Amino acid sequence: MATFISLVNFTDQGIRNIKESPDRFDAFRTMAEKMGLAVKGCYYTLGNYDLVVIVEGSEEAATAAMLKVGSLGNVRSRTLRCFSPEEMRQIIGKMP
Repeated sequence: MATFISLVNFTDQGIRNIKESPDRFDAFRTMAEKMGLAVKGCYYTLGNYDLVVIVEGSEEAATAAMLKVGSLGNVRSRTLRCFSPEEMRQIIGKMP
């Protein structure tokens, strides 16, 4: 199962409706789980990003979920594919 970290910023629409943000996250979690993703964490942050969301699942499901969230207009995201130290050992082991 792949791990993804999404760095999320509120749009103007999203920040205007900030009080609804925890409920929007609950809706995201429900949608993601129906798509086969496991939501491992969500953190509201200070600094360059407003949220960090961590999910596990297929690349297709993670991509579809983030595209759906983006299409709603409350956030923009940058999603990173992550590798555990064990996964990195396997990847490095394949190097010639």
